[in-house]
Amino acid sequence: MAYVTVTGGQEAIEAAKKLADTYRLDPQQPPLDPSLIQKQMRLLVDRIMSEGGLYAPELASLALKQSEGDTFEAAFLLRAYRSTLPRNHYSHVLDMENMRVIRRISSSFKDIPGGQVLGPTYDFTHRLLRFDLMDEHLSRDDLSALEESLPDGVEWRDKNLTFTKVAGILRDQGLLGRNPALSDTEPPFDITREKYTSPAPRSARLQALARGETGAMMALAYSSMRGYGAVHPTIGELRVGYAPVCIPHPYQEGESVYVGETLVTEVETINKFATNEESGEVEFFLGYGCCFGQNELKAISMAILDRSISDGGTAPAEDEEFVLEHIDSIEANGFVSHLKLPHYVTFQSKLDRIRATKEKQNGGE
Repeated sequence: MAYVTVTGGQEAIEAAKKLADTYRLDPQQPPLDPSLIQKQMRLLVDRIMSEGGLYAPELASLALKQSEGDTFEAAFLLRAYRSTLPRNHYSHVLDMENMRVIRRISSSFKDIPGGQVLGPTYDFTHRLLRFDLMDEHLSRDDLSALEESLPDGVEWRDKNLTFTKVAGILRDQGLLGRNPALSDTEPPFDITREKYTSPAPRSARLQALARGETGAMMALAYSSMRGYGAVHPTIGELRVGYAPVCIPHPYQEGESVYVGETLVTEVETINKFATNEESGEVEFFLGYGCCFGQNELKAISMAILDRSISDGGTAPAEDEEFVLEHIDSIEANGFVSHLKLPHYVTFQSKLDRIRATKEKQNGGE
């Protein structure tokens, strides 16, 4: 729906825009360079790219600067820009086993092929303010010293780490099931071109979840884990890395063309086991989450909601229509923000009705 401001005095609107810039800028400090946002606010940039549905770190950084850090507005700006771009190709399904991993962990297995790769994370740091960052200065020598201080054997830059999937361990042992509802054989549904309705194809559901707002998805996933649902999984594998993107060769049928790589977070959760109706075997079932950038909270929440919707039930997190229609930050932001638009006529009608009611009540006394 994406309500936006559409009426108002033109001069007042132009003045308000200029006034906003005066609040954003400070003559004592240089304007913020979007490249600094891209590098030093990388997790926020990743979140905006995911919710905006466009992998463009430079543009996401610009959107954050333009919106003064308003994540909802930044995602809106990015998605609006995406809608103007031509659709030249559909890529092949990403091969996550060829992901160039920078982080990869499992909470289901202590020892996994290739080992646990903690990578860049704040999971194990104390939640204490670092006041030394208030006046931080960093030179090339300082950065080199920081890199050299890493333990021996840690090659964190430009290392090509690839691993087989942890879920394959269970699948090879016949312990991992595949719900028929999770195996779409038709071409993926494109939610940017067609309006989906519930029940939606799984490809449409995963697209909607991949663009969902992180906080909304976390809240619904949390509700399921607390008991308003039945999904409380174990992470089979969480991986962050650069996945290769390939498109069909424009001239040679059956051939592919490598066009680049995309930083993504992928999560596979292992959920409750049940009897497979087709085989009669007792098997685990997976939940799946994948989104742009390093956004582990969102990917985990996505996997929980994917499984919750697949299982079905009466809880909010298990209702596909409820989940998909309430996690989109653009739709939600637009609908709530539209309350700032003039509602003079509708409110005046309410005033007229309540005054008429009061007059009747006073006249009857």
